[in-house]
Amino acid sequence: MISKRITALTMIFLVILATACGTASNANESEETVVLNIAYQYGLAYAPLIICRENELIEQEYEKLTGKQVTVTWTQMSSGADINTGIASGNLNVGFMGIAPALIGISNSVGYKIFTNLSGQEHGMMAHDESIKELKDLIGSSHQIALVNIGSIQHIILAKALVDNGYDAHALDSNIVAMKHPDGMNSVETNSISCHLTTNPYIYKERSNADLHELGEVKESWPADNSFIVGVCAEKLYSENPDLYKALCQAMDLAVDFVNSDVEATAEITCEYDGNTYESEAMYLAAGTYGTSTKGILELAQFMYEYGFIEKEISRYEDLTFENVAGD
Repeated sequence: MISKRITALTMIFLVILATACGTASNANESEETVVLNIAYQYGLAYAPLIICRENELIEQEYEKLTGKQVTVTWTQMSSGADINTGIASGNLNVGFMGIAPALIGISNSVGYKIFTNLSGQEHGMMAHDESIKELKDLIGSSHQIALVNIGSIQHIILAKALVDNGYDAHALDSNIVAMKHPDGMNSVETNSISCHLTTNPYIYKERSNADLHELGEVKESWPADNSFIVGVCAEKLYSENPDLYKALCQAMDLAVDFVNSDVEATAEITCEYDGNTYESEAMYLAAGTYGTSTKGILELAQFMYEYGFIEKEISRYEDLTFENVAGD
């Protein structure tokens, strides 16, 4: 009888212990420990995030709102597709990526919306081969074009440039070779690949190379002040922790304001991350556009649907963003 009672009490204890451990491990719901998992990518377009991270702006804003602590984890990933996977799996709460993969994620019901714009940057395509003057010189050829990835914003910019000049949006899909920006720059400069479609700071570095020339059609297809990088937030976090969502938005406002108000101070912080000299970093930062209001994203969503880059039509701005986001 005593043995049975001990066994029953042991089982009750184990159930209570397991329940307690389960509560503690779910960091996003625990009152004692709140964890915000953020992923972002590389480059000057993400400068406000470095400011946010270094100055612990999210932590400060959350404490002001709630009197509680939040632990923010920052992970750099190589593509928007990887970030989409992380949010879909529940391993990430927030991601920063190019607008094209963000639109793909929304169309595919990954479970997030845009909560902020981050930056706009100039894009361009450089060529080494003197016979390549215009996009038409690439169509039907074996010339390879380096850009970040299929479905990246650079891919969509190329498709839009084709359409804007009377060609099929997919006319150069088979010419694309996926490469990180630094690898693409090295490849076009050494003439091991014909063209490279890239952004700040690589486009400025390539323009200074006398061996390369630019195809102006690409530069004209997506203005530098249009949205390039946006922030997305899981709808689960938005609905279950409004204080954390508000702190996140307020922190991004502060970070963008910091970059816009003091490029020199920003460059001192970010140059180590980007591997540029302070002088170069300040120049490249000044060439970018940083802001929390989107521009052109609904137009881009409609373009991507019309030409088969996303399967679900998005006809309303509200389907892309949370209600605090301004823009078009």
